Order: sequence, then C-alpha cells, then structure tokens
Amino acid sequence: MNILLWVLQVLMALHTGLGAAWKFTKTAEETNPSLAMIPYGIWMALAIIELLCAAGLIIPGYLKRYTSLISISALIIVFEMLMFCALSIFSGTVDYASITYWLVVAAICGFIAFGRRNA
Repeated sequence: MNILLWVLQVLMALHTGLGAAWKFTKTAEETNPSLAMIPYGIWMALAIIELLCAAGLIIPGYLKRYTSLISISALIIVFEMLMFCALSIFSGTVDYASITYWLVVAAICGFIAFGRRNA
C-alpha cells in the first residue's frame, strides 16, 4: 500500500506542478470557459498554492518528520478540484468532461489523504 501511495503522490505532484505552470501561462478563461469568473490574482494565487501542494506531496519522502504535509496537500487539491466543479456547474457552461477529470483528481488525492492518515 505504501508503494501505491508513493506512486500516486509522485503522479499527483507532477500533475499539480504542471497545472501550476499552466496557470502561470494561461488565464482561467483560456483554460476553461467555466472558470472565467476567477479573477487573475486568485488564479495566480492558485498556481502558487499548487506549487506548494506539489512540494508537500514529495518533501516528506526526504524529511520524515513532515509526513502530515502529505494529507494537508492532498486535501487542498481535493478542495480546489471540487471548487472547479462547483464553478463549472454554477457558471451555466457545464463541461462534463472537465468535471469528470476534476472529480477523478479529487478522488485520487482523497485516497492519498485517507491512506496517509491511516498509515
């Protein structure tokens, strides 16, 4: 189980880091029209938070005393993905492909948080 969790953590760290890089180069509207209501400043703050979360998924592999960072980072990603789902639903431009993608990412990160809390 530990190996599975580490594989998922590394994959989610890469996913989240790439997502942050994407946010630095694209506006919310360019990424997904349903996210157009997110102001630019908040969009940039989300990119920074994502970079911190990506680090929080990996750092405990090197510094064992920071293992609680894994669950915290994973839960922040879950919250962000669920927020994107809600924005898409309430924006009126529901994109089911994006919602499915965000829910899958949220489920994987929820599994990581649950697995690390109970390990």
